Amino acid sequence: MEFMSKRIYLDYNATTPLSPEVRDFYIKELDRYANGSSLHEDGRAVAKDIEKARVQVATLVNVRPEEIIFTSGGSESNNTVFNTMAELSKKRGRSVIVTTQIEHPCVLESSKRLAAVFGLEIIYLPVDEYGIVKNDAFEESLTKNPLLVSVMAANNEIGTIQDIKSLCRRAHEVGALFHTDAVQAAGKIPVDLTDWNVDYATFSGHKIYGPKGVGALFVKKGCPIEPLVRGGHQEHGYRAGTYNGPAIAGYGFAAERAYAELSEYESHTRVLRNRLRDGLLQRIPNIRINGHPQHVLPNTLDVSFPGAEGEAILLHLDLLGVDVSTGSACASGSLEPSHVLMAIGLGPELAHGSIRFSLGKYTTESDIDYILEKFPPVIENLRKMSTVTAQ
Repeated sequence: MEFMSKRIYLDYNATTPLSPEVRDFYIKELDRYANGSSLHEDGRAVAKDIEKARVQVATLVNVRPEEIIFTSGGSESNNTVFNTMAELSKKRGRSVIVTTQIEHPCVLESSKRLAAVFGLEIIYLPVDEYGIVKNDAFEESLTKNPLLVSVMAANNEIGTIQDIKSLCRRAHEVGALFHTDAVQAAGKIPVDLTDWNVDYATFSGHKIYGPKGVGALFVKKGCPIEPLVRGGHQEHGYRAGTYNGPAIAGYGFAAERAYAELSEYESHTRVLRNRLRDGLLQRIPNIRINGHPQHVLPNTLDVSFPGAEGEAILLHLDLLGVDVSTGSACASGSLEPSHVLMAIGLGPELAHGSIRFSLGKYTTESDIDYILEKFPPVIENLRKMSTVTAQ
């Protein structure tokens, strides 16, 4: 096995590095140590940076700055929305939450809590082989007059993009609120929340080359929201806690850059993703590309390799200096295959033999060519070993 000294990072959907520009900006912001709630000059300077970041994040997704609440990230933002539904259910006399089988775990776990603790009914919508919500099941769920419909804009594993605007319109027609987890979408594809007309949306800084531990929640004006974190007056009382001024400012700067670079990012990652996809199809027989062929994030390629086990593939790529993610949760201590891959009908064997390549703005042609040269023999050898073991 050849070892590579240089690392090739193809796990951008898990997290992105700080861009050099954001890193330089963030380091300077660290000198602004005052509390953004303080009324003195240094505090006001931090508060000014926070409000600038609010405008920058709002611009990225086309909403009003006052509709943005800063949080610690996507998971907290999603939990805040679902926590709100517990009390709202009593007030509105609606007890059904509709979501999908392929949501991020923080949405699925929040849903389970609403069912277990508050007795709400949760409908988990099935998806088709490409990961698109099945329309007949969606329409059936609307007959139950749901309180909330929550559908992620783009899936973190297979990259499938949903028609959020149409789903939201139908949900509103039956009086439901609509939430979308847009963590993977914002900064990768155009996200226009005003056009989509959603009520809630969630975002995260570390997916767009910004700092970790900071994100945002969009709440459309007039929509109910209950704070998950209670205490001080920060964020108009909707999210207590001393402001992490430097991280929020860094997130805002990253959002501004993501907005300016969106077209270039889409083009760059799509070309390289297609190069990798076509190269793998040409060099490795009997593989399956997961996700929608057209409505898919430009940077995301999920591939199943029958006859090879996902963790073994990941470890061999790691030895070759390539960082990817596997289609199962084994690395986190669970033997369960990916719930997303199971939902699109792969079955345990294919799900366990899947790899997610997620590209970014620092991915190069030489990175892709290196993988196309070194990776096919890995699959060939693993399949041979699997055949010998089976005999």
